[in-house]
Amino acid sequence: MAKYIKQEMADMKGEGQTKAYYRMQIIRNIGMDEFIEIMTRRGGLTRGTAISALTHAMETLGELMGMGYTVSIDGLGTFKATLGLRRDKEMDSIDGNEPKRNAQSLCVNGVNFKADKRLVRQVSIHCQLERSHVSRLRKSPYTREERLERALNFIEENGFMRLSDYVKLTGLSRSTACRELKEFRTNPDNGLTTKGRGPSSVYIKKK
Repeated sequence: MAKYIKQEMADMKGEGQTKAYYRMQIIRNIGMDEFIEIMTRRGGLTRGTAISALTHAMETLGELMGMGYTVSIDGLGTFKATLGLRRDKEMDSIDGNEPKRNAQSLCVNGVNFKADKRLVRQVSIHCQLERSHVSRLRKSPYTREERLERALNFIEENGFMRLSDYVKLTGLSRSTACRELKEFRTNPDNGLTTKGRGPSSVYIKKK
């Protein structure tokens, strides 16, 4: 039986009211091998056939989305590629004087998926919920401006700052801290940028 969590929401409008949303409590991730095993138990498919079908579907989706198509699969949903700047590129404005970005500055940074209503109904049919627990936000004792100042001071003293350092400095959750640092980075007036790629990237002062 699935469980749900009542999650506290951030007060984005500053109304002073605590609101909540509900989310599924995830038991664990089902990997490819286990998914294939469960799928073939239903009969009609061998393991080799199932792997081949999924592999071909993935490769075909990648090819078509890479050409600029969206792909809709009945009973599953619609897939659409999304674009973003490469990590070492800064966002430009529509009419600004900064260097304009070209195709080499962009990359595919994700795939959006919108579930078909029939898939949603299938999930609902198999879902029997019971309550789990209430999850509250980790709130920082500092204002947004104070958090930025603490980050810049930390970088001044240490040369760089990791995401984990910012979490300790501010008291924010890891996801909120990551989102806020990305927002700081996109505003050139904050004097904050990144160095490196992926998990090894760190935050430094912009020169």
